[in-house]
Amino acid sequence: MGGLWPLTSGGRQRSFHTLAQLARRHDVTVVTTHAPGEDGGRLAAELPARATVISVPFAPPKQGTLRFAASLAASWCTADPVDLHKWTSAGVRRAASTLLAERTFDLVVADFLSAVPNVPRSTRCPTVLFEHNVEYLIWKRLCDLETRWWRRLPLAIEWRKLRRREIQACRAASMTIAVSDDDARRLADLAPGARVLSVPTGVDVDYFTPGGGPQVPNRLVFSGSMDWYPNEDAMLHFVEAILPLVRREVPDASLTIVGRRPSAKVQALARQAGVQVTGTVDDVRTYVGEAPVYVVPLRAGGGTRLKIFEALAMGKPVVSTTVGAEGLALQSGRDVVIADTPEAFSAAVVRLLREPAEREAIGAAGRALVEARYSWASVTRAFERGLQDAVAGAGAVRDVREARAFTEA
Repeated sequence: MGGLWPLTSGGRQRSFHTLAQLARRHDVTVVTTHAPGEDGGRLAAELPARATVISVPFAPPKQGTLRFAASLAASWCTADPVDLHKWTSAGVRRAASTLLAERTFDLVVADFLSAVPNVPRSTRCPTVLFEHNVEYLIWKRLCDLETRWWRRLPLAIEWRKLRRREIQACRAASMTIAVSDDDARRLADLAPGARVLSVPTGVDVDYFTPGGGPQVPNRLVFSGSMDWYPNEDAMLHFVEAILPLVRREVPDASLTIVGRRPSAKVQALARQAGVQVTGTVDDVRTYVGEAPVYVVPLRAGGGTRLKIFEALAMGKPVVSTTVGAEGLALQSGRDVVIADTPEAFSAAVVRLLREPAEREAIGAAGRALVEARYSWASVTRAFERGLQDAVAGAGAVRDVREARAFTEA
């Protein structure tokens, strides 16, 4: 897998909590990465004792740097999309190869599609692909939103290359685990014959709880990794198209954007619009807790949004687009409010700001839902059953042949 610590993204949190629950009952070995200069032992200290962590120094190239440009150019000479090429690590692959040669494992889990190129080609273990998103769909949606031809063209190339690799990976795996029924259907349609299981996202219902702290009147909040482009696009769209409509009705409405590495473009627009941008914070609960309404105006992306479950667990009413709440078993008007146009989104926000009884009813329904169905303990039990099925039903010869076909293509 890629870097797993610190827990600064939804994918990392999903992987960490799944591993932590599994390691209560099973011996788990994790091969991961950490940035050069960071403490590679921190993850091991946070997981149960039955988890062994091997962390390799590695830094994927960041968008906008010369290294990323070089990685993109190199990927153009291959069938690999840049999103896989940049995460290919010789160190991770060597560590995994050594482990598989020296020890016997029941199963190999490739965490994210980007981990697949690092799975040794000769493994005899059944392999499970843990798909946090339908990856190609994220890029396709970004391509569909892009109006500049010189940016649309490389996006069109990338999503098609990514789709091809995603099909190959699903077919090669003994099982693919998706994070929603919607994603499971998409992957099954994408790769006919692949075994695909849906296991929902979870949330730490003991950590994210309704707080008793003071709220800032008419405050809105969004949280998410701001170096993930769909989140950046969502906030640029919200500040430019939706927030002005909200302020026509509620002039003192304010917005806080919480998340790591906000771009210069986001920060500049936020200063112009009087929006608070925090960057990385120690505890997102402080900022979510002080806002009466949580917003998720995503127009692209995939998988499921841990950010929504965290807000629901804190008893917050959520206004989201259909894409933002995609894959979550939520009912608009009961657990969340779904709105897709700027006018509808702003009207929903204004109504919730003005109606405390509706805010409280939707927030309470959301909290009750995640308590009943989406704790990490219950979600991981379903994940564990999927792994057991993969081991029981795996055909080792098929796995070796198809894994080799993928890695050598």
